Amino acid sequence: MTTDWLEAFPRTVKPILEQMDETLNVSLSKIIAEGPNSTLTATENAQPAIMMTSIIILRVLEQEFGFKTAERVDLTLGHSLGEYAALVAAGYLREADSLRMVRKRAEVMARCSKDVGEEVGMVALVCDANHLGPMVEAIHEFLGHHSEGSKLDSNADYDTPSVQEVLIANVNSKNQIVLSGNIKRINELLTHLRQFAGHDPRAVRLKSDSPFHSPLMKPAAELMKKLLDQPSQAEAGQDTVIWPGLMPCISNVSARPFESKQQLKDYLARQCVETVLWHDSIVYLHKEEKVRRWIGIGPGKVGRNLVGKEVGMKGAVKGGGVWGISDPKDIENILRDLDITENAADDE
Repeated sequence: MTTDWLEAFPRTVKPILEQMDETLNVSLSKIIAEGPNSTLTATENAQPAIMMTSIIILRVLEQEFGFKTAERVDLTLGHSLGEYAALVAAGYLREADSLRMVRKRAEVMARCSKDVGEEVGMVALVCDANHLGPMVEAIHEFLGHHSEGSKLDSNADYDTPSVQEVLIANVNSKNQIVLSGNIKRINELLTHLRQFAGHDPRAVRLKSDSPFHSPLMKPAAELMKKLLDQPSQAEAGQDTVIWPGLMPCISNVSARPFESKQQLKDYLARQCVETVLWHDSIVYLHKEEKVRRWIGIGPGKVGRNLVGKEVGMKGAVKGGGVWGISDPKDIENILRDLDITENAADDE
């Protein structure tokens, strides 16, 4: 994740990796560079590593290429774990505070998954776009959840023990959702959808063996509430959350910008156990905020692809574009495209 960046931009990246290791009191940079892969993919290592890779790319843009984030970016958002990097980029969290919280949150999440004693995980469901709404309603009906219209409600009360619960963890696009929780229960749900509800989605088991954004992650949500209410460990005498930030940041929980410091703390904690409204967020930014240019940063380009499919763009187009920076070789072409499209909206 970081080797290419370190080799290309040692002046910027080496101090960040050293600070990361010092902050966590763990040689995470060595694990990222050398593995073994089984150690790197453990939740408590993978999550801070992914978050810091996004931050590294942002700092390279700023320090090596003179990219002025506060001047050139209007809003930020991040998918699930990516919300922490988005909050750093938008000025609501300090790098070191965010890194500590992500590591502690990941440690608790890993324990939650191991302590279950039953098979848990996540399964993506893909269907025709016009079938998604009715399928979601059928899912809520089977699981006994209350749903208001098309709005997904993952904050309901349940009689089922959390180990047996299933929730919609992510609404990723107009034709894809992700279920999270007890795998046996998910399989029962799939059988019901196919045999009795008239739906036949393509089901893909995700590599994750943790049921993120499900009730099993309640201890992580409780931990986050405590951590977000503590003073910053990166800057003495300051709150962990900075308010206001440099620009709006879109919440995974509401699909709208955070409106206050307390709401940010509340929603960021709840995000551990609630649905990531990614598709709703993209639709809001595309249709209501009229966002025309999107830059994804971090390892992999799944987020960019989800955005591109929804807004109908890939790379630079007249009046905008969707780009993903995951490799040092991406930067110069993307910055050139950004310069070309900078005033596109004014020219239309």
